Amino acid sequence: MHSSIYWQNHFNQNLSIQRVDWSTNPAITPAEKTNILYSLKAWQLGETSDGKHLLAAAKKYAKRNNEPAYPKAVKLFIKEEQKHGSNLGRYIDAIGEQRTKKDWGDTLFRKIRYFNTSMELWTIAVIIVESAAQIFYQALHDATNCPLLKSICTDIIIDEAHHIKFQNERLNKIFQKKSVYNKAFSIGWYGLLFFGTIHAIWFGHNKAFKAGGIDKKEFMRQMYFKFFNSMKFSHSVALSNKKKQFAPL
Repeated sequence: MHSSIYWQNHFNQNLSIQRVDWSTNPAITPAEKTNILYSLKAWQLGETSDGKHLLAAAKKYAKRNNEPAYPKAVKLFIKEEQKHGSNLGRYIDAIGEQRTKKDWGDTLFRKIRYFNTSMELWTIAVIIVESAAQIFYQALHDATNCPLLKSICTDIIIDEAHHIKFQNERLNKIFQKKSVYNKAFSIGWYGLLFFGTIHAIWFGHNKAFKAGGIDKKEFMRQMYFKFFNSMKFSHSVALSNKKKQFAPL
């Protein structure tokens, strides 16, 4: 488990690393573009949120739990997501396409999160979406032979691994404070949110996933693996901490 100060330092350092070589010209075939363009534009739009509702929830949570450094870490997390949106947008511009301004999936997600002030719901939602993003950007990486797009996807995949760890640790801190019955209730709700979200993502972007060699069975397998790993992490760390409390002196 890491502190919010640790994550501030991590995000600051990571944001200073330039992994994309913009001197490389895009090289994508018309067939490759047809397979990925819709999803590329939709995910780019999703990465451009200003994050104000998430930050508001983080500030409310931090005040209640006396953790003033946490919102600063969340702000840097949002900045890293915006970097992804900026890089994807720059690529869309470079291949002569127009960025999309509206997508049904993005609109639905934004409407839901605008009314969400719970840090717990924010955290589990982000874990699910970031897990799907890891799979999506790997598929996008493999769907073309464009070195520039591959480097953009690689940069995002590296970042997302840390994002999931950041969110998993926060979920654990929230989960530890729950009673046994509340934990069981929460896991049920997590499962429903997970099930609905992954099917919506597959429905909207299966063409791009398939272009990158990910069929529905493989997408679901990877998502269930990632989700259960997150749940196992929260449960195992909570048990570990409880054992420490009752350890003999």
